[in-house]
Amino acid sequence: MAELGKIERPTVESFEGKKKLYTVPNIYQLKEFPDDLKKLIDRYWQEVEEQLLKLESAGKISKIFCENVYSENEKGLKILKKTNEKAYELVKKKLDEGAKLLSLEDRSLYAKYLDWRNCLAIVQTEEVFQRVFEAFQDIFQKRIEHFKEFIESNLTEGEAALLIISDEERLKIQFPSYIELFLVTPPSYDDIIKWFRDNIEKVSLRADQSS
Repeated sequence: MAELGKIERPTVESFEGKKKLYTVPNIYQLKEFPDDLKKLIDRYWQEVEEQLLKLESAGKISKIFCENVYSENEKGLKILKKTNEKAYELVKKKLDEGAKLLSLEDRSLYAKYLDWRNCLAIVQTEEVFQRVFEAFQDIFQKRIEHFKEFIESNLTEGEAALLIISDEERLKIQFPSYIELFLVTPPSYDDIIKWFRDNIEKVSLRADQSS
């Protein structure tokens, strides 16, 4: 596994003929976020785009996999626009350059995943929570396995693809060693993590007020 910060100029020859997967942590920007956090997230996606351009010297992105997207190309792009405007802008540019957006999510699994996740948010008793959590974990694992199998079966020799996914989910996927995995984590990523760590009480208060 390679980390972008350590590979400023990838040698094309060293990755020639290999399957390459550029993974980007999926950072969302919500309307209720304060301005300083919004600016950090804007900078994050700008830096992601800049670092992907460097990486593409080792292989131009031809396919895109993105969590929460269960349709291909233009239909998938419309779904992405509703869930993450910043990721949408990046993916649209790559589609304009000739890449294809694939439907990473299995629609049935995704619907069940959302249902169980929503149940976790409203359950009130410990006994019911444990039952719901077990069901959620089961469908979560099936979803992760689907991601792994789908990416493996759709990434061919010599191709480079972009994966936009939360770190929590990426860490659960055990990719085979023959896929060269690049982690795109620009400096602003750490700044965003630090912001949430330092402002967790403020974020929780906003969530309580909006509920």
